[in-house]
Amino acid sequence: MPEEKFWDVKSLGEMSPAEWEALCDGCARCCLHKLEDKDTGEVSYTSVACGLLDIHRCRCMSYDDRLQRIPDCMTLTPAVVSECHWLPSTCAYRRILEGKPLAWWHPLISGSSETVHEAGVSLRNKAISEIYVNVEDLEPYIISDDTETDGIVITSEPESSVRAE
Repeated sequence: MPEEKFWDVKSLGEMSPAEWEALCDGCARCCLHKLEDKDTGEVSYTSVACGLLDIHRCRCMSYDDRLQRIPDCMTLTPAVVSECHWLPSTCAYRRILEGKPLAWWHPLISGSSETVHEAGVSLRNKAISEIYVNVEDLEPYIISDDTETDGIVITSEPESSVRAE
């Protein structure tokens, strides 16, 4: 009999810390700056990533102490995931919460952490670090909406990009 996969038999709240971390697909989309329209609640992604994100590896360069270094960094928990309407539809946490299977490119399915990049789902080399832009003016970096890529269409950076002082 095939071994049951924890993500198929456990709810997000039942997962161990190790299972929770393993469920992350490594796309790094949650590390993008987002802008929320205060009137409509609509959230727009930008192509600007947290300064701690290694954009090629799609991993936080300071994961264990990120909350001390970036006070508004969000820790995803089952409760937070259920409230975060901005998580992409490809997000494994969101998919499990919605009763959907993991995508073929998810590392737990494919056996490789590279498939999320090969499938074009991750931010690998598609974003710009916040250290190179004025984070007080992110509107020029809003990503165009494209339902095929779940709103993550990274175009070239604006020519007005300057390194933030």
